[in-house]
Amino acid sequence: MTQRPESKLFYQSRRRRPLLDQARGVYMWDVDGKRYLDGSSGAMVCNIGHSNPHVLECMRRQMDKSSFGYRLHFETEPAEQLAQKLASLAPEGLEKVFFVSGGSEAVESAIKLARQHAVATGDSQRYKVISRYPSYHGCTLGALALTGYAPMTAPFDPMMQSMPKIPAPRAYLDGLDPEDEATGKFYADMLEEAILQEGPETVLAFMVEPVGGASTGALPPPKGYMQRISEICRRYGVLLIHDEVMTGGGRTGAFFAGDHWQVEPDILVLSKGLGAGYAPLGAMIAHERIVEPVLDKGGFIHGYTYAGNPLACAAGLAVIEEIEAHQMMANASSIGAELKAGLQQLMQRHELIGDVRGKGLLLAFELVADRETMAPLPREAGAFDKLVEIAYDKGLIIYSRRTRGGYTGDHFLVCPPMIATANHLDEILTTLDASLTTFTNDLKPDLLKAG
Repeated sequence: MTQRPESKLFYQSRRRRPLLDQARGVYMWDVDGKRYLDGSSGAMVCNIGHSNPHVLECMRRQMDKSSFGYRLHFETEPAEQLAQKLASLAPEGLEKVFFVSGGSEAVESAIKLARQHAVATGDSQRYKVISRYPSYHGCTLGALALTGYAPMTAPFDPMMQSMPKIPAPRAYLDGLDPEDEATGKFYADMLEEAILQEGPETVLAFMVEPVGGASTGALPPPKGYMQRISEICRRYGVLLIHDEVMTGGGRTGAFFAGDHWQVEPDILVLSKGLGAGYAPLGAMIAHERIVEPVLDKGGFIHGYTYAGNPLACAAGLAVIEEIEAHQMMANASSIGAELKAGLQQLMQRHELIGDVRGKGLLLAFELVADRETMAPLPREAGAFDKLVEIAYDKGLIIYSRRTRGGYTGDHFLVCPPMIATANHLDEILTTLDASLTTFTNDLKPDLLKAG
């Protein structure tokens, strides 16, 4: 790696990475000419690949007209058009769009809108938002209060309003069949139990990722789960919020993952795949019956400087045009099925893989010490970090988190852009195979026994 001056930037750690030179399609190159296959689409963001010519041209055209127009001073054509498009793609009734710059902002907006709706409609005693453990909903304090990932939340617990959590439906760890409706009912009924325990009159909303994101590793819901949680929310007057920050934008094979189960939330949020890495962009989409009472009572007390930025919205509109023009959602379904099958074949060759899961091109595999008990590898094995680094050295980018609430367990998201082809899958799987072999060979036998 080329030697560079000390960086004045800081993020999570002192680790340095190669300097990025260029990115096109599913590949990225550093300044030394090394090529990397973006097997995680960044952080599950670059859904349509890098440097898409149509998106870049649409952004150039908008820059020639205006790069900023403050929402209190002007309406802009890109924001109006993108809002119309999102309303047409969203479930029926979700026609009110509020733009933001990222996923945390979208989640923050959703819970604040839900609360203001309760106040506006005489339900001001409702303030609790139930979520799941583990889960990740964002890094702002409001979104973090809903996050179930202890290493990220623990330092800030004294600064946050504690919110109730129910277990995520990790049937594979509990020895349950995810294809059995009884399993879906088992986990969904935990929501009703939590509502009753907290007091239904105090519960404002339930926030759920239709397909789990980084914290659970692309976890699909068990059969019947999504429908039953919707029924429970309706029964107790609890708003249902779909966190589609990672799934919105077609990655699972539908523009919104909730569409797979024909479940209609009251509010949904999306971000990553909407801007697709071309501009900071996200959105909250809410049902008219939620928004109108808030506007009637004086307006939504919330906002961001870059909300509805015309350049970002022009990029988002162009991203959707590319997704539709090139049938990328269909490709996500078909290529995703092939990639999942390939990961399952890797599972046959590598005993450390205990589970493969996901939907479309939101996929993950989890490493375990013992498939029978699903005991995780010990933390000292460092799989969470080491396998990512081995793959990176071999030119493949994947994304990892710790499955068991953030402290133990190791899963790896494999989520290439929706333009991936069979040749790209071969490269991903071949590199993963070699990386897993290297990791296993380096793993000390006593650590494996300790797991």
